[in-house]
Amino acid sequence: MESKFDFSDNPQDAPKKQGLKFNLSYLLKLFDISKDTDYAATLEAVRQDIPFRGATAWVLICSIFIACIGLNTDSTAVVIGAMLIAPLMGPVLGTGVGLAINDLDMIKSATQNFIVMVLLSALTATVFFLFFPLQQESSELLARTRPDIRDVFIAFFGGAALAIARTKKGTIVSVIFGVAIATALIPPLCTIGYGIAVGNIGYTFGAIYLFFINATFIAFASFVVVKLLRFPMIHYADSKRRRFVVRVVSFFAVLVMIPAGITFIYALGENKFRKQANTYLDTHVSTLPYGDYLVSSATIQYNRKSESQLLINPLGLVQIDSTTMRVMEQELSAYDKLKDTKLIIFSKD
Repeated sequence: MESKFDFSDNPQDAPKKQGLKFNLSYLLKLFDISKDTDYAATLEAVRQDIPFRGATAWVLICSIFIACIGLNTDSTAVVIGAMLIAPLMGPVLGTGVGLAINDLDMIKSATQNFIVMVLLSALTATVFFLFFPLQQESSELLARTRPDIRDVFIAFFGGAALAIARTKKGTIVSVIFGVAIATALIPPLCTIGYGIAVGNIGYTFGAIYLFFINATFIAFASFVVVKLLRFPMIHYADSKRRRFVVRVVSFFAVLVMIPAGITFIYALGENKFRKQANTYLDTHVSTLPYGDYLVSSATIQYNRKSESQLLINPLGLVQIDSTTMRVMEQELSAYDKLKDTKLIIFSKD
């Protein structure tokens, strides 16, 4: 007798299930970073990279001089060459790893050497720009006076690449040097020296802040990688010392991440503002006569604390009447980030 119900698996579904399992297994292997992790060798290599003396100091001085020359001549290639040889990664990585494994001695050593490197770099750059002042501020220099959302992502993913490469058996030198390029720690240090040399406090503190953000997110990325790979924690026999170390490490981690987190939020807000401003220009300004020129020459001025501005200068090519101006101002309210933005259109006069 033939049954109306068939609870057996459909033979046609078997290949699909096998294919799904294969794809899942392949993806897990593809993104698995735990394979070939050398815990002992990694920690030893990180500790050896932290000390800053002798040849390392001179290599840093040379890289700073090269970067300053690149900034002086507005040459991106020369700046990249300086970042290739800059030995700043050791203390930054050491800070992140030390925080991850609860190693107070490593944190102290990394912090001390990091401060020495920053001071030496800033001093070298200051001396260079005192003897070879810029004739005109270059785009490479101005790009290192304030962070934006791209700096945060470049620093984080560059730090992650560095940490992953460092934990593998056999150092992936090209990746580590690529991180030095991506995170751009050297150019902000040169800008700090330039700001000191010319007495521009705004440039100095802006570059310090950018450098701090880059270094923080590199350390944070290495912290995350080490935690994901489950490196063994440092345990102290003395319970009081253990609690003290945990508190110090936790306090240091929070202290470092608070300004970095605030910067990320501010940079994200500015990024949204600029994105909506560009959308507004492409949608409403490009339709005007000589619209392409008006869009390309428009200036977007973001100000978090006061009124932001959108500047459009026709330069006499087209006369924008008062009715069109009012319509353009009303269209700003359609964008939540542009509601309080002041639209300034320069007249022909």
